[in-house]
Amino acid sequence: MIDLEPVARPDAPLARRNPVAKLAAALLFAVPLLATLDPVAPAIAIAIELAVLPLFGVRYRVLFRRAWPLLAAAGGVLVTLVLFAADRSGRVLLDAGPVVVTSTVLLTALGLVLRLFAVALPGVIVFATTDPTDLADALVQNARAPARFAIGALAAFRLLPLLGQEWQTIVMARRARGVEAGRNPVAKLRLFVSTAFTLLVGAIRRGTRLAVAMDARGFDAGVPRTVARRQHFGAADWLLVVAATALAVAALGVSVALGTFRPLIG
Repeated sequence: MIDLEPVARPDAPLARRNPVAKLAAALLFAVPLLATLDPVAPAIAIAIELAVLPLFGVRYRVLFRRAWPLLAAAGGVLVTLVLFAADRSGRVLLDAGPVVVTSTVLLTALGLVLRLFAVALPGVIVFATTDPTDLADALVQNARAPARFAIGALAAFRLLPLLGQEWQTIVMARRARGVEAGRNPVAKLRLFVSTAFTLLVGAIRRGTRLAVAMDARGFDAGVPRTVARRQHFGAADWLLVVAATALAVAALGVSVALGTFRPLIG
């Protein structure tokens, strides 16, 4: 089951910040890291993210439980580069027939894996410390986002955990009817694709019903909406945004100073 509810201590200093401020800080901290391929800048960024995690009121074990899919993605990046990397210069570390691992391949893979974690972890932390309703309210009040977009995104976010439950229901229903793949990998792949397609069809139908229901209740009336929960954007929120930007620039600066900076373009 997908768990997207906030898990941070509400009294943590950074968990109390405005949702838009946390989202902007995550973007401004992560986006500059896309400018380099070296492993130094993202490694520094990950160290900073783990260091400030207690200020968000999130335990390291909880962060690992939320971010474990990144490990699978990192493994996919590593395998892809080892098998299909174009630049195999440098010292040969492993030569196993068609699989040749060199120091350049390993350095590139390390940089991409670390950059994946450095860019994704801020988003994981933001959503682990933010209530979706507060985020939608803050987007409307502080970011001047259209109410239709914010409320629609909130509805989709609230329905996302149902996908895990529906997947289990589909699998158990097919198993009860004797539809199983056994040990055949091809049959497992076909069954997985079929289950995913069934889940997609169900999600589209639910989204259509939800859209009609929201329109019937006047969510798309175009009339200015009142605000039930005020989201204040104060000096502490601005300080969080500025500090995140400064830390990202500092991480890139250390990479440049050490001579490891590898621009993404050029």
